[in-house]
Amino acid sequence: MAESMLTAAHYRRDIDRRVRLLDLSIGLVENLSSDDAPGLRSAEEFSAQYQVCLPYRGLFVWHVGRQDVVGDANQVLFVTGGESYRLSHPLIGGYAELIVTPDVGALSELAHAPRAGLSSHPLFARRSFRASPRLQSARALFLHWATTSASEADELEAEEQVLALLRAALRHDGERHVTCGPRTARLIRRTKEFLEAQLSSPIRLADVGNAVGASPAYLTDVFRRAEGIPVHRYLTQSRLARALLELPHATDLTALALEVGFSSHSHFSAAFRRAFGCTPSRFREAARGRV
Repeated sequence: MAESMLTAAHYRRDIDRRVRLLDLSIGLVENLSSDDAPGLRSAEEFSAQYQVCLPYRGLFVWHVGRQDVVGDANQVLFVTGGESYRLSHPLIGGYAELIVTPDVGALSELAHAPRAGLSSHPLFARRSFRASPRLQSARALFLHWATTSASEADELEAEEQVLALLRAALRHDGERHVTCGPRTARLIRRTKEFLEAQLSSPIRLADVGNAVGASPAYLTDVFRRAEGIPVHRYLTQSRLARALLELPHATDLTALALEVGFSSHSHFSAAFRRAFGCTPSRFREAARGRV
């Protein structure tokens, strides 16, 4: 692989760490992690290029235009070049995300939109979309490959891996999301923050309602209409996304199941199979390259 693909150039902004994983003709892939103190909001930032961001750990809020967009493992974010923004970190533990800055020609072709019309593409206009289990699995496998095996791949393989990830991110299977007003958006954001903060603990609907100041009946109705899935499924997908990250390195699957909030190994395995179509152990083997 050419030296430009994997570089040891790490740079630090405050206590953020941004690592360039792949630098290819079809795009740049970076891994950004932050352990910033909760409650802080970043200085104004700016991206001159279109980007597709795939959060995979923790939670942050992307303040762009008049929107406060939640970035967590259940979301994929679409950044329009030329917009200024700020980031804030409401929870302890920081966050991490993959940032793909694709070549605009490749992005235009994958999105089936002219270059001049990318900003009005439904995904970039909406700025975020719920990540499907298919995308969460692809993201976890790509991250494991990029951080452990990419140095052994040639440039052609790396380009195909990046394009496959982008295709998965841009595919939304015709799902329709409801646009929320500011008050509802704040309620949804607080709900997601509570779920992420309590990810490994047993959670009742009354706990969520008390934390965000809404009745269970109202909260479940609003959340399902806004996100397209019930609160319990959103929480399950967050737990499974955390498990996907840990599985390639896990030796005790029961301990991992309990660590990410499942009541037992069988509960974890059944939820994993429903979401991803395989068992946790099978996914672990695939990530390790044995299958």
